[in-house]
Amino acid sequence: MGVKAVVYDRYGDPDVLRVADVPIPSPAAGQVRVKVAATSVNLSDWECLRGSPAYARIGGLRHPARRTLGSDIAGVVDDVGPGVTRFRPGDQVYGDNLALKGGFAEFALAPVSVLADKPAGLTFAEASTIPQAGAIALQGVRTAVAGSRVLINGAGGGSGSFAIQLCAHLGAHVTGVDNAAKQEFMRSVGADDVIDYGREDFTRTTQPYDLILDMVAHRSVFAYRRALAPGGRYRCVGASVGTLLRVLTVGPVVGRLTGRSIGVLAVKQGPAHFEPLADMCVAGRVKIHIDRVFALDEVPAALARVGEGRALGKVVVGVA
Repeated sequence: MGVKAVVYDRYGDPDVLRVADVPIPSPAAGQVRVKVAATSVNLSDWECLRGSPAYARIGGLRHPARRTLGSDIAGVVDDVGPGVTRFRPGDQVYGDNLALKGGFAEFALAPVSVLADKPAGLTFAEASTIPQAGAIALQGVRTAVAGSRVLINGAGGGSGSFAIQLCAHLGAHVTGVDNAAKQEFMRSVGADDVIDYGREDFTRTTQPYDLILDMVAHRSVFAYRRALAPGGRYRCVGASVGTLLRVLTVGPVVGRLTGRSIGVLAVKQGPAHFEPLADMCVAGRVKIHIDRVFALDEVPAALARVGEGRALGKVVVGVA
């Protein structure tokens, strides 16, 4: 029996993707098979499609390690592998299936450890927006406090729109940085100030920041140091390999010498790291902003919208 999946066999632009009939997967020990209802698009999907930055090719230097992208899944457990007692067929689940991916398909296999029970107060589409973006936002702004000055670079996307709201609720002063088309959106979710990166370099500020969360790092470590107040903290999530290496190696030294903390955000994965945000969403304290919902055969357009920086909040692929 065949099922539909969006597959690719080589790195490239969205036109390398195609819908194909694939065998229905069978869960191994410790896995469940999920009938996918919705999968949200992350920048990591775009990077794995393009094979760039180079770390996106880990496990598959010349060809993709996984033929089907999509890690943030939400759906219904359809079958369970040997030894699985945590979930049963019919359970509604969601999670970040980063290792196996496979969410842009009718069925996906996922380890039990990455999944959580979907809150009844969220739709499948809403739940799919939370796992990866929520974990990044929660961990990225965990040191924000009332009155602190926070800057979020790439704030108009999924993680950024969550991070803005988390900081605003704490009483921090939030500056959002993104392209010209996202300025009003960032304000609407709680940013006090906004910067169009095409017109202004946020590292040349007269009022340095206590916390910078950078989704798209490409400046020098010394520029980030300049933008931080004494005792300030800079963490990047996404960057070119060169920038990441400099932040990892030079960043701690430069930071320590000047009383600042400069480094890469090592994002912890799993339900414990995204369920707190889901609880806030159910309670109405944080809003989920879905930019657009695409069909399975529109995955190329969905990925392009995120990869080209046009999405306001999260893009979702509705599978079932």
